[in-house]
Amino acid sequence: MRRLIRSALFVPAIKPRAVDKAAHVGADLLILDLEDAVGPQEKDEARTSVDTAMDIWSASGAIRAVRINALDTEWGSADIRTAARFADAIVLPKVDQVGDLHEARSALSAHGSSIPIWAMVETPLGLMNLGGIAGATGTGLAGLIAGTNDLCKELRCSADKERLALVPHLAHIVCAARARGLYALDGVYNHFRDPKGFRAEAEQGRALGFDGKTLIHPGQVDLTHLYFGPTAAELERAVIESDVQAVRDIVKAVADTEAGNGGSGSGSGSGGGREVAWWQRECTRIALALVEGRYARLLRRGTTARALFGPPRNANEGLCD
Repeated sequence: MRRLIRSALFVPAIKPRAVDKAAHVGADLLILDLEDAVGPQEKDEARTSVDTAMDIWSASGAIRAVRINALDTEWGSADIRTAARFADAIVLPKVDQVGDLHEARSALSAHGSSIPIWAMVETPLGLMNLGGIAGATGTGLAGLIAGTNDLCKELRCSADKERLALVPHLAHIVCAARARGLYALDGVYNHFRDPKGFRAEAEQGRALGFDGKTLIHPGQVDLTHLYFGPTAAELERAVIESDVQAVRDIVKAVADTEAGNGGSGSGSGSGGGREVAWWQRECTRIALALVEGRYARLLRRGTTARALFGPPRNANEGLCD
């Protein structure tokens, strides 16, 4: 089972404290942002922070990426040269056509790098050419990222809470990714102080089929892992169908990802973060118990896996104790 990428945190390259904090939040993918988060006068200075940021993140267990400026800008060439030396991947903004991927791949190869590319789909032209972009061979494309803020701007559509105008385009991105075996990440939620709205949008993204979500605040990481983690229904279905390997795969993917990220939780000390981390651990323990047959008696009596998996009661009471 491939690695889970549920959370992708954008980190402004010009904010050293944010870079330091990002190393400890448990995100699956960390993206040092040289593009939208950096003004024109700060581009060159921001680029000098790439090697330091990648070093700080080296023990985080996350994939370390750099969002470069587009190659047709005055900063793009220097950005990709630097990213090729230090990063695990690049995020390429405003991918309009397959040629953009080939140009980036050629530039990376020229600098001796074979790191993968994540393509941001954030323009109408990118949507129109999505089939060719997702199917581009020889480019090292790893995934598609919905750039919802720019999409709304370019489409001149309403950015309401339900994202009604965007849903067809988001589904198109997911479909293109699935057809080619790529990751698909939903766009950012801008109102980081609105957990209720964040949950609604994350659950919508999960329902559409996205693997995870891009984020702008470290406080969103734990919740993203909860909303994009294995659901009670998925685990219940695997148990009912006696698909022990499916349960093992789900548990292993969660356990490997959390271990790679240095464990669950943001380390922020927030009650919400601790409860999410606790619930992730409980789900893992219960799933392992199901695989090992320790809940067989309960299941024979008619207790469903759904009853065992949710929702959490409180962070002081373990279901497997």
